[in-house]
Amino acid sequence: MVGGPNTLEPAMRAIPVLAAISLALAACQTPSGPPPAPSPEQAGTGVTPNTFRMPSGSGCSGEVERFQAVMDNDLATGHTTKGVHTRVSAEISTARSICAAGNEGGAIGQIRGTKAKFGYPSL
Repeated sequence: MVGGPNTLEPAMRAIPVLAAISLALAACQTPSGPPPAPSPEQAGTGVTPNTFRMPSGSGCSGEVERFQAVMDNDLATGHTTKGVHTRVSAEISTARSICAAGNEGGAIGQIRGTKAKFGYPSL
């Protein structure tokens, strides 16, 4: 036998030490948390800026203003085209007029119909 049974002993003792060192180095590479959100100026296309606020309000006027805000945001983030935005905004304007005339149900129905027509969820 060349070397005998004791030649592997130093290598076997080194394995736990190498494993501990590897784990310690891996821990140094662990990220400390999620990266900070980019500022609105740095946000990429398709990302709603953290300054976006959904309009409050109740009844048909709240529904109208919230849907317009969503459409404006979708245009700004590249989720819709200018042509679609113009068409949807015209229908929102109709709903706004219906609401101002006191026909709450008609205005909300108009908004729901527009959402369905253009693929927006109606909650």
